[in-house]
Amino acid sequence: MVSTALSERINATQFVDTHEHLLEERTRLAGAGAHRLLPCVDAALLFAHYAKDDLWSSGMTADESERIFSPRVAPADKWALLEPYWRRCRQTGYLRAVAETVRILFGVDELDRSSFAAVSEQMAARARPGFYRDVLGRAGVEVAQVNSLESPFCETEYPDLLQQDLSLMNLSTDVSASLVEAWGRMSGLATGGLADWHRVIDWAFERYGRRADAVKSQAAYNRRLNYAAVPADQAAPLFDRMMRGEALGPAERKALEDHLMRRCIAKAEEYGLPVKLHCGHYAGVDRMPLDRVRRNAGDLCPLLADFPGVSFVLMHIGYPYQDEYIALAKHYRNVTVDLCWAWIINPAACVRFVKELLLAAPSNKLLSFGGDYANVENVVGHAAVARRGLGRALSELVSEGWLGERDALDLVEPLMRGNARALFPIFRVPA
Repeated sequence: MVSTALSERINATQFVDTHEHLLEERTRLAGAGAHRLLPCVDAALLFAHYAKDDLWSSGMTADESERIFSPRVAPADKWALLEPYWRRCRQTGYLRAVAETVRILFGVDELDRSSFAAVSEQMAARARPGFYRDVLGRAGVEVAQVNSLESPFCETEYPDLLQQDLSLMNLSTDVSASLVEAWGRMSGLATGGLADWHRVIDWAFERYGRRADAVKSQAAYNRRLNYAAVPADQAAPLFDRMMRGEALGPAERKALEDHLMRRCIAKAEEYGLPVKLHCGHYAGVDRMPLDRVRRNAGDLCPLLADFPGVSFVLMHIGYPYQDEYIALAKHYRNVTVDLCWAWIINPAACVRFVKELLLAAPSNKLLSFGGDYANVENVVGHAAVARRGLGRALSELVSEGWLGERDALDLVEPLMRGNARALFPIFRVPA
């Protein structure tokens, strides 16, 4: 049972939201189909990011999924398709976030055919310029950090509200001849060889680094995180071959990416930017190699040791191998673990994780919330799940005798916002 004082403190404290993929408001207002993560704009959109993975896992067919997320099917008709899978999944974190969103934002306690259509109408009515700020305010989010899926660094409409990551994917992992040439056109720099590409990387940091909150890589979706120290003279011929259109073997491709990633991390250190790394569970369905996921934490240790001046933010608690991330936070001065996304992957695991990390590692090593959504409304529901879970974790530590009530109350502000404000230099840059 969460005490009244603790509940009130948590509910009154705003989150610094350390991870979202929010589409720009202008993209959302452009309507269905404006981005691959915006298939429709009715209530089905609340299920389109993450919730649909559980629906699929529970047995939804491809044809049903296509119709549910189609902009051409009426919302009331969608509910008939969706309802049986909603019943199977409504207890999961993904679906709980949807339920909390419709309760808090739209005043709906129980979804059915009528309320699904009513939520759709409300979503359409509220989607007006400025509504992102209103929705994030309802979530209790004072500022959100966005890893844009629209550009490597998004020139956002709301820089005071939506801080931006600089993505390293195009610079280090997804590098191809066509992308190199595109960056060359954007920067106005030559791209003939590896030394030229180094200058493009330098240009990207010079252009965006002082406005970025951090750099971000989700390369763990495609490879191990064992980045070896590959010197330039070994990487240069590989880069040249790639630019000539030659196929690199797996070991060769890894060596080139290793070199480029370490180059980017060195630039991040120069600019004082934390390095955010996806770790653990995969979004999507039917494609996660758990053996590779299991190695994430161990693979990172040489990188953590080789860059002691870089703050590494290890995301999603590495679920389902979260114990290793507590050990990394305890051992390495430059490691912080982020609960972003994890509250809706498995809320109960996150409660255990908060308790165990606080008993093993310094409390400043934990960031407590990031919605990880492309659509803004679901941030509200996820934030509610996170507040509930954080309250339960701190209350259990009190009831089990590990913390006093005052200690628990004193942890709320740093866990919800203070740790992030201390970690990310963007909070110390004059506006």
